[in-house]
Amino acid sequence: MGVDQQFHTVRGYQLLNAEGKVLTSGMEDYLEMIYRICQETGFVRVNQLAERLNVRPSSATKVVQRLSELGLVEYEKYGSISLSEQGKHLGEFLLSRHKTIQEFLGNLGITEMLLQDTELIEHDVSHSTLEYIKLFNQFFMDYPEIKKRYQQYLDHNLKQRKLKK
Repeated sequence: MGVDQQFHTVRGYQLLNAEGKVLTSGMEDYLEMIYRICQETGFVRVNQLAERLNVRPSSATKVVQRLSELGLVEYEKYGSISLSEQGKHLGEFLLSRHKTIQEFLGNLGITEMLLQDTELIEHDVSHSTLEYIKLFNQFFMDYPEIKKRYQQYLDHNLKQRKLKK
């Protein structure tokens, strides 16, 4: 049985995926948010980053220092944070991945836990699965009548389930 055919726990799969990754999921979240803010203002400050991520400034500082060591951001103590070229490219990918997963879940009809589920899924999805998700999203864009039929199907089935309760 090949590695891809062996079953693992969720944590086991996360550990397998992490072997080739330099960034933790948390670091990815920071870099994505730095990218988002830099798109708006060109730079970000630690307090602003901490506020957007709902963390303490001291926690944000530690992660920003680590991202700086990796060459993804430029940061001086008590100064502004900006992205290196590598950080820009990675931040752009991270934001695109986030939007792709969020759009996919939205296409499925997820509304209540959309952001939370997006955050939980985005860090562990493989690149190949992400490409299939992009194609699925594009399919719904290219064929809005099918998306509409799916929405009708979904509405009908959710209504039926509520009636049975």
